Amino acid sequence: MFACGGTAGHIYPAISVADRLREKYPDAEFLFVGVEGNMETELVPREGYPIKTLVVSGLRRSMKPANILYNIRSLYRTECAAMKAKKIIKEFGPDAVLGTGGYVCYPVIRAARALGVPTLIHESNAYPGLTTKMLEKYADRIMVGFEESRSYYKQPEKIFVTGTPVRGGFISMSKAEAKRELGYTDEKPLVLSFWGSLGASRMNEYTAEIIAMNEKEGAFRHIHATGGGDEGAARMAELLKKAGVGELKHTEVRPFIYNMPILMAAADVVMCRSGASTIAELTATGTPTLQVPSKNVTANHQEKNARVLEKQGGAIVITEAECSAEKIYSELCRCANDSARLSAMSRAMLEMGRPDAVESITEAVLSLVKK
Repeated sequence: MFACGGTAGHIYPAISVADRLREKYPDAEFLFVGVEGNMETELVPREGYPIKTLVVSGLRRSMKPANILYNIRSLYRTECAAMKAKKIIKEFGPDAVLGTGGYVCYPVIRAARALGVPTLIHESNAYPGLTTKMLEKYADRIMVGFEESRSYYKQPEKIFVTGTPVRGGFISMSKAEAKRELGYTDEKPLVLSFWGSLGASRMNEYTAEIIAMNEKEGAFRHIHATGGGDEGAARMAELLKKAGVGELKHTEVRPFIYNMPILMAAADVVMCRSGASTIAELTATGTPTLQVPSKNVTANHQEKNARVLEKQGGAIVITEAECSAEKIYSELCRCANDSARLSAMSRAMLEMGRPDAVESITEAVLSLVKK
C-alpha cells in the first residue's frame, strides 16, 4: 500500500516503486491511498493502479483565530481519516505501507503501525517536512534523498540514504533521441519551464513576460507548463494577451506535461522550482537547470535543495526576492546558447544522480517484509 498525494512530486516516486515491485512480482497487488479531490485521483489511475481516498487537510502555523479554528477541524478530519484508513488496511491486508509525502501519510502510517503492518517513509527533501517529523516514531524505516538530511532526525538508526526515485523513462533516452521524438531537427536550444503541478501565479506572470521577450527575439525554443489545469492555461492566455503576444512562433504552452521524461531529456535548460522529485529527474537526465526555489515551504527547504545543485555546478539559483523577468530571461539566453557551459553543468548534474534509488527503496520494502 502506498500513501501519497498533493503534488506530482509526492505521487510519481510512489508510482516508480510500485512499477519496480510489479516487475519483480507480476502477481503482486497494490493499492494507493490519497486525498479526496487531489491530483493523485487522476495520476494514479492513469498509471494503472487503484486508489482510495480520505478527507485530510494540513495544519496552518499562524495563530490567528481563523487558523486555530481551521487546525481544530483539520485534527478532527485526521482522526476520522485514521479510522477509515484502518478499515482500508484491514480490507486490503498489505504486507507493508510506504508513505512518499503529503498530509495523507500521517493517518495512514499511524493506522498501519497500530495494526502491526510494517511502515516506511520516503522523504525526498533535504529538510524533512512536518508530516515526516511527526511520523518518525511511527515508521520502521525512513529513507531520504540527501546525505545532508541525516542530522535532522532523532533516530539515526532508522535513516537510509536512497536518493529519490524517478520513472524509468528519465534514464533511458539521449538528448538527440528525445529531440527527434519531439520532431525538432534544428540546432535551436530548447528551454522547458514549469512551476509545479498546481501552478504558481507570480512565476507564471514572470514567464508570460519572458515568453513575450523571446517571441520578439527567438533566442530559444520554449515549452511551458502552466500548472493548475485548464484554469491555469486560461490565466496564462490572459497574461500573454496583456503582454501583447499574439501568435506563438517559438513557444508551446500546456496546462500539464504528461510526457515529462521525453521533454526533460530533450531540454537544454529546465527552469523550475526546487522540489526534490524534480531535482532527482534533472540529475537522472543530466539536464542543466535554472532554479527559483519556492519561499512558501517549510524551513525554506527548496532553497536548501537548490543550493546543493548550485554548489556542484549544475544549477543557476535565483531566489524569489531577486526575481525579475528580465533577469531570468538574460540568464536563460546566456546559458542556453553557451554549449561549453551546458556540457559542464550536465556533467555535474549526472554526477549527483542516484539511478539506483528505485532499486534501493524496493529492496528496503522487501527486506522489511521478509524480516
